[in-house]
Amino acid sequence: MNAFDLLPKLIRATYDSDRKTIEAVSLMLIKKIKKEYPDTAKEIANALTYSGLDGSSSRSVGSFPLPVDKETRDTLGNFTEYYEFEDPILDDYTRVQLEDFIKEREMMEVFLNQNIVPSNSMILVGAPGVGKTFIAKWLAYRLNLPLITLDLAASISSYLGRSGQNIKNLFDYAKSMNSILFLDELDAIAKKRDDSGDLGELKRLVNVLLKELEDCPSNCIIIGATNHPELLDKAIWRRFDRHLTINMPSESERERLFIRHLGEFLKSISSDLLSYLVKFSIDINAADICKLCEHIKRQTVLNPNLETDLICLTELFKVVELNNKNEKKAICENLRLKFPKLTQREISNITRVPLTTVSRYLSLNKEGKNE
Repeated sequence: MNAFDLLPKLIRATYDSDRKTIEAVSLMLIKKIKKEYPDTAKEIANALTYSGLDGSSSRSVGSFPLPVDKETRDTLGNFTEYYEFEDPILDDYTRVQLEDFIKEREMMEVFLNQNIVPSNSMILVGAPGVGKTFIAKWLAYRLNLPLITLDLAASISSYLGRSGQNIKNLFDYAKSMNSILFLDELDAIAKKRDDSGDLGELKRLVNVLLKELEDCPSNCIIIGATNHPELLDKAIWRRFDRHLTINMPSESERERLFIRHLGEFLKSISSDLLSYLVKFSIDINAADICKLCEHIKRQTVLNPNLETDLICLTELFKVVELNNKNEKKAICENLRLKFPKLTQREISNITRVPLTTVSRYLSLNKEGKNE
């Protein structure tokens, strides 16, 4: 039995929470790879050692157990390592900015030797679903660093001063190692201090955050993300080296998203239909386009007798909202024009407009053309 034969056993034991089998299989794995991959064998051995001490295998890569809230004992964040991650689909400007950030980190020694401090912080701004969290994970993958994500629910406490202490403890944890600290929904802990409606506790929290950002060493990367940049305290902006706005996907980016996430299912979709999906997804964010593709694939498998084009259109208009009579009429007419084989009943099912109304829209359009 070689090392690869042991992997299914290890995965099954992990899902079954069978620690005894995990240990036994891991020891066998160490024995088989020790000669050819000594560093990997050593890391597995360290993981076994530290998990036996405190249940935290993350200590094997040089970290300590995640800090917890003293009252609830909930961990203040999540620790994740990424070994494989797809590149985000972004516009050229955003891609260049992120690549420059990565290059600075990779050339950190060169920068420091020339008395230049490389960038170590960035605010990502954009609407929900545009890919801010995805980018943070991708940066962790590209830089081969663990991602520590703030858990807002656990960190924000009703006790005076506790929230600030929790934030400080998580920063201390992140600063103790080479890592990326991801502050999602940054506006929740960094609101403007001149907001008279806020409690003094939130203002103290901002002061703690500002100090931690100021004192953060270059080995620790801080990524903030917000949907509401207008809520952030002005001083917060000055503490971050880079500010990057992530926009809704452009037409070319939406096409690439559909091509990537539909994969092999594209073979059963007409080129006209793909163009239609791209055009009418203009107001759909990247995350929802990915979900749309998943729904299309599921429905295609569930309904093998239905044409994939029909499934795509039906799923598309579950996401695209038709807000008024004019929009509904225009879409019904457009579907008849672009896909003349569609019946009125199919158009009704796609748009969820009553069949009698679809019939009236299309007959009125036909009469208008005849006139």
